[in-house]
Amino acid sequence: MIPGKELVFCALGGSGEIGMNVNLYGCHGKWLMVDLGMTFGMNEYPGVDLVFADLEFIENERENLLGIVLTHAHEDHIGAVPYFAQDLGVPIYATPFTAKLVAAKLEEAGILDEVELIVVDDLERFEIGPFGLRYVPLAHSIAEGNAVLIETPYGRIFHTGDWKIDEAPQIGVPATAEELTAIGDEGVLALVCDSTNVFNPKASGSEGEVFEGLLAEVSRHEGRRVLVTTFASNVARLQTLGEVARRTGRSLCVAGRSLDRIISVAKSCGYLKDMPEIVEIDAAMDLPRDDVLIVATGGQGEARAALARIAEGSHPIKLEKGDVVLFSSRQIPGNEIPIGRIQNRLAEAGIEVVTDRQSMIHVSGHPGRPELEALYGWIRPEILMPVHGEIRHMKEQARFGRSCGIPKAVYQKNGDLVRLAPGTPGKFGEVRSGRLLLDGDIITPADGEAMAMRRRLSFNGVVSVAVGAKGKVKLSAVGLPLDEDYDAFVAEAEEDVVQALKRLRGADQAARYEAVRLAARRAATRWSGKKPQTQVLLLDE
Repeated sequence: MIPGKELVFCALGGSGEIGMNVNLYGCHGKWLMVDLGMTFGMNEYPGVDLVFADLEFIENERENLLGIVLTHAHEDHIGAVPYFAQDLGVPIYATPFTAKLVAAKLEEAGILDEVELIVVDDLERFEIGPFGLRYVPLAHSIAEGNAVLIETPYGRIFHTGDWKIDEAPQIGVPATAEELTAIGDEGVLALVCDSTNVFNPKASGSEGEVFEGLLAEVSRHEGRRVLVTTFASNVARLQTLGEVARRTGRSLCVAGRSLDRIISVAKSCGYLKDMPEIVEIDAAMDLPRDDVLIVATGGQGEARAALARIAEGSHPIKLEKGDVVLFSSRQIPGNEIPIGRIQNRLAEAGIEVVTDRQSMIHVSGHPGRPELEALYGWIRPEILMPVHGEIRHMKEQARFGRSCGIPKAVYQKNGDLVRLAPGTPGKFGEVRSGRLLLDGDIITPADGEAMAMRRRLSFNGVVSVAVGAKGKVKLSAVGLPLDEDYDAFVAEAEEDVVQALKRLRGADQAARYEAVRLAARRAATRWSGKKPQTQVLLLDE
């Protein structure tokens, strides 16, 4: 689908889920992409770490794709870049901090020289085909969070990216109410807006409040080793923790490669100038317990991150009974079980666990209802189009926006083609959307047979049957709950297969294959109540 004399929007990811943001704007035959993110593997995809939006639609349109504009450096907005940028073959635009993190990803993938990465460091207007663009700094839980103001022949789009209102952001200088009002004064056709926290009746809170909360919390744990886990990308939080360490007389120790990378990139971009010197882990472990403040990755329960290894005692950092772990982060939906597992392990060892429910040690990076209402009043769009949320989030923001006086609200989800102008805005078609999985080293469809088979295996196990040249049968089973009865089950199942073959003497291979499969599977069901996947190998032909 090539856009004509019209302004079109299409999300391939991030509309219908939180994460994996990929947004397309079409105008006068050309497409512009805003963000190219990913999400992390979930229980529904056994053995998979990374999940991407299916880009088939825009890959088929790549000759009309002009560029990719990145709003900020969170993985759900940039994580798919190293996997698809080379094939898409268009320039990528980003502010300096985001660009350096993307460059590191491209270099690790061995394609840095194959991708054109354009650094926009002055926030001045730039043009990409029929689109005029300008970054607008907004507060978020990472350095250089930006909205994108997109000028088109049909009106201006204010694409928020991830954002919040923060009067004391610690890092960066977000646009003021006066600056945002001036944008609204010049006219905005559509506000394309983050929906993540639309159900929160309160404002998300300030990083300044978190500073005071962390300072108070660390100060009250005299004589104890304190570890803080937070999102590595939250540069403002790292700035805060450096100052908290200084004010409480503690040395700062950092555990986690992603933290090392973020700190290095942040310093190279002019942030974290006042960070205290970071002590090495071995030196930190030799200090008195209340002379060190540790910052570690792993607050989302990641099995290979520093905190999980510390909790199980396999990391050089050691915590003991009476020490404290502060979770300066929120639980991402879906991570409750692994986070709980780590917290329980810490509690069992006598380590105190403190979360944001007990103390002001974290605030969200996304807008609550008061912040949404404020932005609506400043920007005053003709159309509100919610993105970055599950269906319930986007539907609620559409309703809320209308109740706040926005004339029109358009609900859409991944794959919907929405015409914003000319005429009445709304959906007019659909394109292919879906999910791709990084499974080992291969990118494969989420709805492919390999994942469907793996899912079935995880629920029911597998039985394998080989029939030899003289009719000898060998059967094995994996994943059936038959520990003490396994040998008896195998003997009976093999006899069932032999009898099934005797009844089919002279039958063709297909009939014999099916008879073996059914006999083995029925035996497994009889013994275990499970219906395993059953593999058959006929060697007697």
